[in-house]
Amino acid sequence: MRHRKSGRKLKRTASHRRATLAALSTALLRHKRITTTVAKAKETRMVVEKLITRAKNAVAKTDAPATGVHARREVGRLIKDRDVIGELFATIAPRVAGRAGGYTRIVKLGQRYGDGAEMAVIELVDFNAGQDAAEKKPAAPKAKKQPRRTPSKKKAAGSPPPAPPVEESAATGKKKEPPQDAGAKGSR
Repeated sequence: MRHRKSGRKLKRTASHRRATLAALSTALLRHKRITTTVAKAKETRMVVEKLITRAKNAVAKTDAPATGVHARREVGRLIKDRDVIGELFATIAPRVAGRAGGYTRIVKLGQRYGDGAEMAVIELVDFNAGQDAAEKKPAAPKAKKQPRRTPSKKKAAGSPPPAPPVEESAATGKKKEPPQDAGAKGSR
C-alpha cells in the first residue's frame, strides 16, 4: 500500500526521475513556459516552487551575503546551468518577492495524438509571455474579406485547360516544354 507516500514515480528509477525533473525545471526557469504531460507538470511544479522560494528568501536577506551563496549552491545541486541560476536569483526571485507561493500555473491542453497522454502547459505566473506580447502590440484592424467566387459552369466546361508555361533556353534559343505527367497521357 502507498498510504501517505506523496509524489509520482513517472515510471522511472529514482535517479532517472531526478534527472527528468532537473531538466524540466531548468527548461521552465529558462523559457518561463514549457509543454509536457500533466503528471510531469505537477511534479515539476513541486520542485520549481521550492527552488523559487529558496531564491526569494536568499534575495530578501541582504544583511548576510553568505546566505545567498549557500542558497545558490543548494539550487545548483539540481540546476546545473549557471546562467539559469543567475537568472533565477537576478530576475525571477525579485519579481515574485511579493507573492506568497503559487509561482506556476498549469493549463491542460488535451490529449496527445500519438499515445493519448494528457498534455499541459506549465508557466511562471509573473512571466506570462502571451499577455505581455498582446499588451505591447495593439490589435491591427482587420481587412474585409472578399467573397469567394466560383467559376461558372459554362466557362469551366467550354474552355480548354490552361497550357503549361513554356521556357526558353538562353544558350540555344529553343523552347523547352515542361515534362508532362505519365497519368495525364492516359497510357492505361
